Amino acid sequence: MTDIPRRTASRTAKLASLPLGVAGRAAAGWGRRLAGGDRDQISAQMMAKSAEQLFAVLGELKGGAMKFGQALSVFEAAVPEELAEPYREALTKLQTAAPPMPTKDVDRMLAEQFGRNWRARFREFDETPAAAASIGQVHHAVWRDGREVAVKVQYPGAEEAVLSDLRQLSRMSRLLQPLAPGMDVKPLITELRERMVEELDYRDEADNQRAFAAVYEGDPEIRVPKVVASAPRAMVSEWVTGRRLSDVIRAGTQEERDRAGVLLAGFHYSAPYRVHLLHSDPHPGNFQILDDGRMLVVDFGAVARLPEGLPRPLTIMTKYALENRPADLMALLRDEGFLRPGTDVNAEDALAYLAPFTEPLRTERFTFSRRWLQRQAERVGDLRSPEFDTGRALNLPPQYLLVHRVTLGTLGVLCQLEADIPLREIVGRWQPELFASA
Repeated sequence: MTDIPRRTASRTAKLASLPLGVAGRAAAGWGRRLAGGDRDQISAQMMAKSAEQLFAVLGELKGGAMKFGQALSVFEAAVPEELAEPYREALTKLQTAAPPMPTKDVDRMLAEQFGRNWRARFREFDETPAAAASIGQVHHAVWRDGREVAVKVQYPGAEEAVLSDLRQLSRMSRLLQPLAPGMDVKPLITELRERMVEELDYRDEADNQRAFAAVYEGDPEIRVPKVVASAPRAMVSEWVTGRRLSDVIRAGTQEERDRAGVLLAGFHYSAPYRVHLLHSDPHPGNFQILDDGRMLVVDFGAVARLPEGLPRPLTIMTKYALENRPADLMALLRDEGFLRPGTDVNAEDALAYLAPFTEPLRTERFTFSRRWLQRQAERVGDLRSPEFDTGRALNLPPQYLLVHRVTLGTLGVLCQLEADIPLREIVGRWQPELFASA
């Protein structure tokens, strides 16, 4: 394999093996249960095999397939524990790892981007990738002025593979649903498809990263590496490394997880007002904790542009919900296009539906947990619950879609951390209107 496998038929066959594999293992497990096998042991074995296959297929294909896996990893905390545990390790791997690109392809890509004499720009260049992700991999190097740098190189064929994958995944969304119990797969794939094109030009990512780095330079809580050089398919930035957030999630003390939660929430809610951009890829692979206590943030390929900060209707909607003003909330939902034409929603049900966004803001501190997020997912996913009908009647206007997904994703990571944090204070610092008296 010299690049991302690009033939659509080949990629589609590999992607199709995911739901077929799950279905086949389910049928086999059912047969073994009929034969008297232990139900829990059989289920655990089935889920472990599915997780192993998930990483193998999505990691090998990279591109949009791997991006889908990374997006799933953010919402892992919402999945019931008996189903989530086998996936956790596989999805964590997808945050930072993938089969590496051959050395000759790295040389060819860098020659195309920086010229045939590209090595003259570096004192040293490590041929072995330090990290690999959905559309590129990262190499450690030393720039010509002696600075340690990270060199991000895009996989050959990335654009074709990304778009092909997400088209195929969208067509198979119903079959893929068993891979993500507790969440709706199709809207996630649709939104990823719309955003991924932006990530393919590293010059845009470099511009985004420069904007974040300039604003957060010298910040006591957040560190963003400076960009050294950029091209359409390659980028060089400062080499900074720390403890992966996934390691804090897995093995951190409560104090470490709480601190990471404060930093993550602070970054999410401050960036729209400080940079007028929202980092839109909140999976744990993009965050590390440095030795000096700051949070390192990387990967700025996907951002939401927010010249006025977070959209004011979202702030006012949350304010009305917090203040228990159902009539005002319903008027806002109608005026801003949050209700589907021809549908009607009970005002109290609309207030209840917003609980994941308002409950953590009602107290001085809130403890995020997997169980809390699982209850939210169960509530809105239960066909018999009023919240399920409410969800079908509500519409999310396109201009709010990305902000909504990123906020949900950030809440999902806070639940993976099981962090106890003063979210009300953090949000209030940047959205004082939310808690101001009328």
